[in-house]
Amino acid sequence: MIFDRLSNAAQYYGVASLIQKGFEFLQRPELASLEDGVHEIQGRDVYAIIARGNGVGREQAMLEAHRNYLDIQYVIEGTDKIGWLERDFVERVKDPYDAEKDLEFFYDRPASWIQVPAGSFAIFLPQDIHAPLATSQYVHKAVVKVKLI
Repeated sequence: MIFDRLSNAAQYYGVASLIQKGFEFLQRPELASLEDGVHEIQGRDVYAIIARGNGVGREQAMLEAHRNYLDIQYVIEGTDKIGWLERDFVERVKDPYDAEKDLEFFYDRPASWIQVPAGSFAIFLPQDIHAPLATSQYVHKAVVKVKLI
């Protein structure tokens, strides 16, 4: 997991070959006014999901993971709380891996929590099991999915 401010994004361009495209999308001046939903950046290789609403709280936040994409979870407004657990410590699978959705869920609980305020992002790689939207407050987010190739 990587946690930082968007102003430092260029330091992470080497993390994945397509990640720069995702960060460039997040730096668009009109980002906050984009409609909720999926926004293609480079087809299905890099795309963003914009969402607004209240989080589900720590108790309801489910750990999830991806195998073929990394997530850049960027907060536009508000503060999100995101749980984290290293894949090696997962013990209880809730929903097995769905290759079409590149998604799996776990009953385990996070080992740690981070607060991601507006203007900040967290990058989650396949080894980073994460539980987003653990805030109970309003949050406006962009989750950029970057295919690992």
